Amino acid sequence: MTISIVLLILVVVGALVFEYINGFHDAANAIATVVSTKVLTPRQAVIYGASLEFGGALMGTHVAKTIGAGIIHADTITLHVIFCALLGAIIWNLITWYFGLPSSSSHALIGGLLGASIVNAGFSCVIFPKLMEKVIEPMFLAPLIGFGVGFVVMAILLRMFYKANPDKLNRRFRRVQIFSAGLMALSHGSNDAQKTMGIITLALVAGGVIHNSTPEHFEIPVYVILACATVMSLGVMSGGWKIIRTMGSKIIKLKPINGFAAETSAASIILLASHFGVPLSTTHVISTAIMGVGTTFKAHAVKWGVIGNIVCAWVLTIPVCMLISGSLYAIYKYFIAA
Repeated sequence: MTISIVLLILVVVGALVFEYINGFHDAANAIATVVSTKVLTPRQAVIYGASLEFGGALMGTHVAKTIGAGIIHADTITLHVIFCALLGAIIWNLITWYFGLPSSSSHALIGGLLGASIVNAGFSCVIFPKLMEKVIEPMFLAPLIGFGVGFVVMAILLRMFYKANPDKLNRRFRRVQIFSAGLMALSHGSNDAQKTMGIITLALVAGGVIHNSTPEHFEIPVYVILACATVMSLGVMSGGWKIIRTMGSKIIKLKPINGFAAETSAASIILLASHFGVPLSTTHVISTAIMGVGTTFKAHAVKWGVIGNIVCAWVLTIPVCMLISGSLYAIYKYFIAA
């Protein structure tokens, strides 16, 4: 087995591990509310969420094409670049996890890809118009839209049901939450699962397994789609129920009607972004939607201190991951390859 084949296998395995962890952590939060309100048991919830996560991953490949050939010229990317990009994203995720800092796995992956690619081929490898359109502008706009949509949806619901008995209303919305939680899981699969599809397809192109290096002809193989959908679903099923009980605090503190408003708002935004090939941070969108929902009651009901941490990670993730992956590739290029 040649070194290039071994490296290709390592890259693909690393990407699938990244996908598994993504499903293990993020998707479970989408169904935390239906467990906290006892509409579903933890086991029922993760099976439900994993099924919709799988379905969401099969809804299209627009985001995968953005990651694979939309922001970096595919013909400038090597297996070593992809490997360093994955390492950079994983290192940053571990750092932010250790310090309890909310961060975006999506932005970490994009930053890692940018950093290693630039060190390898220079700034000319970056498709700057697409980077601005598909990544930078949505990175700033999506949280604001999430906050605004969450606020408006919750305000509409409060207006519609202002005469209803609060206890009866929340009992009804416990059931409706099955829909909103499922929609959130579906949207997560439609966006986050595709990012790894794009990375694996890039690796297969760089390894000479498939040949589709232009944005117009960058097609994601069916077996890559199925592999990523399956791995993310397994991530939800194998560990999601624990995360529901320990990591879903931001959502499970909400009442059922609040959870429905936040999840429906966030899922709608994410599904729309997936349709247009925009790789969003699902964590930022759901967090800001929850903030918008909370603000309809009183501004101090929102933990504004948490926003500072989110904004900090939001701003730092791409440049720090660029620095980490770029440094890793520089070490390889000047000390190992030489």
